Amino acid sequence: MTFFVLVFALSVPFWLIGAQSRLQLVEGLPITTLMVFCPLIAASVLVYRENGLAGVTALLERALDYSRIRAMVWYLPIVLLNPTVMIISYGVMRWRGMPLPAPEVSVVTALIMFVVLFIFAVGEEAGWMGYAIDPMQERWNALQASLLLGLVWAVWHFVPLLQLGRSPFWIAGWSVSTLALRILIVWLYNNTGRSVFAAILFHTMSNLSTFLFPNRGSHYDPWVSGPILVTVATVVTILWGPRTLARYQYA
Repeated sequence: MTFFVLVFALSVPFWLIGAQSRLQLVEGLPITTLMVFCPLIAASVLVYRENGLAGVTALLERALDYSRIRAMVWYLPIVLLNPTVMIISYGVMRWRGMPLPAPEVSVVTALIMFVVLFIFAVGEEAGWMGYAIDPMQERWNALQASLLLGLVWAVWHFVPLLQLGRSPFWIAGWSVSTLALRILIVWLYNNTGRSVFAAILFHTMSNLSTFLFPNRGSHYDPWVSGPILVTVATVVTILWGPRTLARYQYA
């Protein structure tokens, strides 16, 4: 609870700046986006209080703990699941006759955004997964911990989403997608030796896929992609089990 309160408290200045300024870091990313580093900052403060500088160093090192991913097959869902969901979403929207522009994908832009979004994902997942999720899973089962963390994650975004002019209906659909995404992140984390890097890369691919959806996410509809993600998360929960969301347990 201390961690969550600190994350929200650190985010308030960014929300206030976002309310007063329309500055954007890049097109589609308002200045409020810098709040993504609040989970990392909050976790670092608490870890430093508990374990000093060595603890903070260990927390940061987990952002690149790819060596924990023992089975390379896990890179398939980590990298490809979110793009696949967006491709299916695009097909569904075309089938339903929803207005869609022709896709405009720049390789250079995609690469630049991948780097930017990866750094942003480090700011979030080093806190959510590197600090918060393990004690939550010890107290509740993996599914319950995923849903609780996903709820906090969604609510944390409400202010900037409202500042971007998103409707309550859109935010509701986005929140459903966010809960499903957190279940999938915890699933990948638990099955890759508790790799924070796996969570960061999956989070990055989620945001990049949304950004590249025609065009720069302008026609992204969470009420189309959300049910697809919920279906995937439901299947994962059934097959791997809600208690651990994993076939094997790692130390």
